[in-house]
Amino acid sequence: MTYRRNILSASWFAFWSVLVAALLPLAASAQAAPDLSPEQVGRPRAQRIDEAVALARDFKFQKEGVLVVGTTTGRLPFAAYATDTKTPVGNAPDIAQLVADSLGRKLELVSTTWADWPLGLQSGKFDVVVSNVTVTEERKEKFDFSTYRNDQIGVYVKSDSKLGAIKEPKDIAGLKVIVAASTNQEQILLRWNKQNLAAGLKPVEIQYYDDDVVQRLALQSGRADAYVGPNAIAAYEARDGKTKLAGVFSGGWPLNAEIAVTSRKGSGIADAVTLALNTQIKNGNYAKTLSRWSLESEAIQASRTNPPGLPKN
Repeated sequence: MTYRRNILSASWFAFWSVLVAALLPLAASAQAAPDLSPEQVGRPRAQRIDEAVALARDFKFQKEGVLVVGTTTGRLPFAAYATDTKTPVGNAPDIAQLVADSLGRKLELVSTTWADWPLGLQSGKFDVVVSNVTVTEERKEKFDFSTYRNDQIGVYVKSDSKLGAIKEPKDIAGLKVIVAASTNQEQILLRWNKQNLAAGLKPVEIQYYDDDVVQRLALQSGRADAYVGPNAIAAYEARDGKTKLAGVFSGGWPLNAEIAVTSRKGSGIADAVTLALNTQIKNGNYAKTLSRWSLESEAIQASRTNPPGLPKN
């Protein structure tokens, strides 16, 4: 198996720093600015759904007339802070708003770290969590899930790249591919490379970068052929027109993986949330929340309560 870890020397880093400084203004001008206002006037809103309210009648909400939602606030398109530096905005808050509206409740978003959301949910700090949580069989032992997005890995190339579609392991043979270390996508890429080597195909050259800007510049300069990472983030960054989608596959490859609103096991709200999401899928509000953050490719056809999750290791 052949792969390479890139370690930038001081001189090489200096070169990239100059190039970054030169290209950042161009990237900033090309990229359409997202709505980061705390008011979020363009956020889709929904009507109360009496059937969903009835399904949640036995659920013990934290506050009267309010749905308290935990979310990690760190990176768009999932969630980040608005211009007031305190209001979470992004796709997760948009989804949370639709659920709260459907249940006839005001939305209260509580920022939490990824490491802390499980304990916060179990201890009753939140009613539910909307934070890009993938459904797994291990998590289903403690939590209930209502799916709202496919968990996908995207393969992105330079916008003028001549590479064709990348759909299966053989399509990456011989390419220089960027991936983050110690991630699910790295493990998938390594499995693909192993499969290719067994088939007598050329090995992939795997490149690692700690800096996102340097990573994107490596792709633009031709030092790398493709980038493999979470499709949601890469699709959002591709709005600047410098990269394009070459392929997409499940984050649980070869199994399907889904992202879901998460609630306490047996708390009695999951079916209500699932009904709320399915109503918003049917009336078009759900699609609007995805298009605001360039997530259309991860849309699901229907929300499910506790579908099969990724298996335990």
